[in-house]
Amino acid sequence: MEIFYFLVFGGLAAVVAVLEFSKSNKDRVNTPTAFNSFKNNYLVVYSLMMAGDWLQGPYVYYLYSQYGYGKGDIGQLFIAGFGSSMLFGTIVGSLADKQGRKRACVTYCITYILSCITKHSPHYKVLMLGRVLGGIATSLLFSAFESWLVAEHFKRGFDQQWLSVTFSKAIFLGNGLVAILSGLFGNVLVDTLALGPVAPFDAAACFLAIGMAVIMSSWPENYGDASEGKDLLSQFKAAAVAIASDEKIALLGAIQSLFEGSMYTFVFLWTPALSPSGEDIPHGFIFATFMLASMLGSSVASRLLARSSPKAESYMQIVFLISAAALMLPVITSVCCFIPLFLSLFCSL
Repeated sequence: MEIFYFLVFGGLAAVVAVLEFSKSNKDRVNTPTAFNSFKNNYLVVYSLMMAGDWLQGPYVYYLYSQYGYGKGDIGQLFIAGFGSSMLFGTIVGSLADKQGRKRACVTYCITYILSCITKHSPHYKVLMLGRVLGGIATSLLFSAFESWLVAEHFKRGFDQQWLSVTFSKAIFLGNGLVAILSGLFGNVLVDTLALGPVAPFDAAACFLAIGMAVIMSSWPENYGDASEGKDLLSQFKAAAVAIASDEKIALLGAIQSLFEGSMYTFVFLWTPALSPSGEDIPHGFIFATFMLASMLGSSVASRLLARSSPKAESYMQIVFLISAAALMLPVITSVCCFIPLFLSLFCSL
């Protein structure tokens, strides 16, 4: 296990070094102190919010299995979470514009904290409620915070170019570094300190509470432009017209949906696939390696997108092929395991 620790931390250090020191001077943007303070405040909050989300990831399936639920029941819980996120995600943007983005961000914290609290109960209905709350929180996480940032950025008169600086840092921290550290921290809580599979959810609630305190004390409220406001039905009609008028939009949506579908299937199945008989595995460290790979992929993608050639249409075909091959590995492995059994049966006949 010590070797595994060194591999994870060594790989993380290598990635951070490559990302930070491979930047050329033209990639660096000189920004004033006022913007840096604004940016750093947002990055602290966003990192805390993502930590509250990532800490839960490795242990959701494991916790449900520890409560005695089978794959079918756990699958229904996962579907409830994804379904509530889908349904609420269609209206959350409009609600945040009307009720206030800061209020929506605080709602995210409260909703997710309540979801974490439900994990202490082994009762199926309580866990189902937690999944629904978690799905609502996920919709808020990936809409309200960015909306608040964009509105506040321009409200303070900052240069549009600087917005990309904040977003790039947020992706690097929230979806990269924080995700890896969350997996490692969760592993320490569950395996090293033996606090049980609920401990990461309690830690997530603490991070969310700290982030909520920062939001309430330092973030001003902002709203959507009332003059541009449209009711939800009008927005759906406009989206339907856009999809019907350009088949590329429909195809892009289908491609994205299929890829996301395969990813969420992997999210659901990786725990039982690696421990089919309930074997003891380091969920947090395995999750950290997934996030390290994702961080490497994001780094490669950013460099490819910065080039005019090759086109995204070309290398994304390769990405899909590699992804399909990776998902086929468990199938090939399971088939190969049965070959000796089939041969021995055939020879006995």
